[in-house]
Amino acid sequence: MNEVSAADYMTKGSFYFFSAENSQFSAESSSSCCLSPVFLLLGRIVAYSAIIAIGLLGNAGLVFIIARQQELRNVTNILIANLSCSDILMCVVCLPVTVIYTLMDRWVLGEALCKVTPFVQCMSVTVSIFSLVLIALERHQLILHPTGWSPAAGHSYLAVGLTWLVACFISLPFLSFNVLTNDPFQNISLPANPFRDHLVCMELWPSDKHRLAYMTSLLVFQYCLPLVLVLLCYLRIFLRLKRRRDMLERSRRTRGAQRINVMLLAIVVAFALCWLPLNVFNTLFDWHHQALPDCQHDAIFSACHLTAMASTCINPVVYGFLN
Repeated sequence: MNEVSAADYMTKGSFYFFSAENSQFSAESSSSCCLSPVFLLLGRIVAYSAIIAIGLLGNAGLVFIIARQQELRNVTNILIANLSCSDILMCVVCLPVTVIYTLMDRWVLGEALCKVTPFVQCMSVTVSIFSLVLIALERHQLILHPTGWSPAAGHSYLAVGLTWLVACFISLPFLSFNVLTNDPFQNISLPANPFRDHLVCMELWPSDKHRLAYMTSLLVFQYCLPLVLVLLCYLRIFLRLKRRRDMLERSRRTRGAQRINVMLLAIVVAFALCWLPLNVFNTLFDWHHQALPDCQHDAIFSACHLTAMASTCINPVVYGFLN
């Protein structure tokens, strides 16, 4: 069993938590060599605060514009607004908790938020990726089968509701297995333990096999497979539009479709790149956490987590510049 410092946080579902298998501490790993400098701590707080402000204002503005203008309420824009709503939820519920946890270095927000916050974050990410999949499928149907069935605005509202329902179901394990406890701090081998009364929000699974099975499934079905499906859709769209370029009567329509698809693909690629470092970090922790250095663990995680959280700012920026 590896020993980690009290400042080291494990992550899953883009949230800080302590893993039960890493709940042992030592005086050596609690020494100052593993503590983050003050300027790094302040830098993280400023970065999180900036992401909250930009993500909240940008996405709220985008939803407001789409809601106010009747001509913008098509299937694609409704799904983009849904994507923005999931980002707003992340900015309102989850990121402020991360800032407070970073400041306090322990959990002070009660058991309810301990369970709800990772649940909301997992649900928000799932809604985001499912929205991107639905957008890609809608564009695929529209461009490859223009004379066939095409979804109406009412269908998109139904799809949005189903997306949130499925995302809620997928995220339920976080409500069950996240607990508030001070157990990890009881084994610190210090003459006077200053952390004895501190609480942490940690995942406590029935077994490590259950945790690995769920987390690996989450990686596959929440990240890998949806992105593969989305990229295949846009590849087929690209090939079809490429064949249309020589058709004069469709040139204007083709240019418009290309411009919209470039915008949508940019959102997908940016989302995938933002979440890639954190997913790699989580996978490495799940299967070979010994490879993560103790003293650099917090800095590596912070960089990966901030990159992932930056995805909440992408939607309004890309939509604004390319649309």
